[in-house]
Amino acid sequence: MTAPPTAANPAEDAAPGRYAGVDTHKDTHHVAVVDELGRAVADQQFPATSAGYRQILDFLHTAGPIRAVGVEGTGSYGAELARVMTAAGMTVIEVMRPNRQHRRLRGKSDPLDAQQAALTVAAGRATVVPKSRDGQVESLRILLTERTSAAKARTAVINQIHALLITAPAAVRADYRRYHGSQLVAVLARTRPGAGHDPEQIARASLKRLAIRHRNLAEEIAVVDHQLEHIVAGLNPALLATHGVGPVVAATLLATVGDNPHRIRTPAAFAALCGVAPVPASSGRTHRHRLSRGGDRQANHALHRIVLLRMRTGEPRTMAYFLRRRAEGLADRDIIRCLKRHVANEVFAVLVHPTTEPLPGPLLRRQRQALGIRLTEAARTLEAPYQQLRRLELGTRSDPDLVHRCQHWLDETDRQRLKTA
Repeated sequence: MTAPPTAANPAEDAAPGRYAGVDTHKDTHHVAVVDELGRAVADQQFPATSAGYRQILDFLHTAGPIRAVGVEGTGSYGAELARVMTAAGMTVIEVMRPNRQHRRLRGKSDPLDAQQAALTVAAGRATVVPKSRDGQVESLRILLTERTSAAKARTAVINQIHALLITAPAAVRADYRRYHGSQLVAVLARTRPGAGHDPEQIARASLKRLAIRHRNLAEEIAVVDHQLEHIVAGLNPALLATHGVGPVVAATLLATVGDNPHRIRTPAAFAALCGVAPVPASSGRTHRHRLSRGGDRQANHALHRIVLLRMRTGEPRTMAYFLRRRAEGLADRDIIRCLKRHVANEVFAVLVHPTTEPLPGPLLRRQRQALGIRLTEAARTLEAPYQQLRRLELGTRSDPDLVHRCQHWLDETDRQRLKTA
């Protein structure tokens, strides 16, 4: 019995047509076309340039009605081609490279890889719609790449400073032994080493240059973080207001789903994408699941950070679940993995279906200011941390309990003032 066509696989339509596959490289792209029975129709190589992309479109239009195009490397060499084809109205499907067993049997060449990509789409084995990479989420991805590089370099620099201080002459070690962290960097950056060539002067000069490099990297990261927060606040303020989600975590999750988040249709699909969905590992009478080691590890780390922050701040739902599962005998590490799965469900709803309703925090801020109440007074009366209340009012934190208490207190204060007026 033939399964009905589904939206998850655009290639399952019963109408006749042809399928194309593209093997992408830095300088050239090889395109192959097959019919609905998998027979080769045509193939040709094109330059990976704007003119080459137009030639590919003309080639595909000439080859016949193309139902879907399988493209390798849509996140790398095939990114621009996928954008061009999508803009031209074609159905683009992301295709993984052929497995090693297939290559051992049939060999490896650009025409063979392109034909295999087309056959994979025709058989329905590839169904993933690639990221569109044409909106502000792509800007977030670029900024995150820069930030990751700068953060790694900053860590390497501070490690070099500590290592150099360990082996430096005794006089140098004695001068900076009492300083640590950012204070050490600030002091080293202000030093004025001499012009000599002895080990002590060279060590002091190197430490100064390393400290200046560390300071410059920290400033670069601060600029990137500011841009990330500005873009995320405009794209999805509800995500930024979710408990445990800051600008970097929010940007990471948005970059994971891309500019077209509706390509991920279910919470389970998003969990699998983030590597927090258990993988079946059953055989015979044994029924079990194993930990997923795949998926987007950056998104997995972002979910991990959310869980740890909620545990550290004592978020009620998180702690209730944690204590209940610990009482059931589950290890802390396993509980955190379960929590990551629940957080993935929560985040998925905000990513794919962002709310258009105004956040309550800014509304509470306007009401408080209209009553002439200072933020410090509100924090003291509500017995809430000042920064927590401030972030709530700015719309960068979600806390339903605090919102309810603050709203009730402000309404009651307003009624009392009306009575005494």
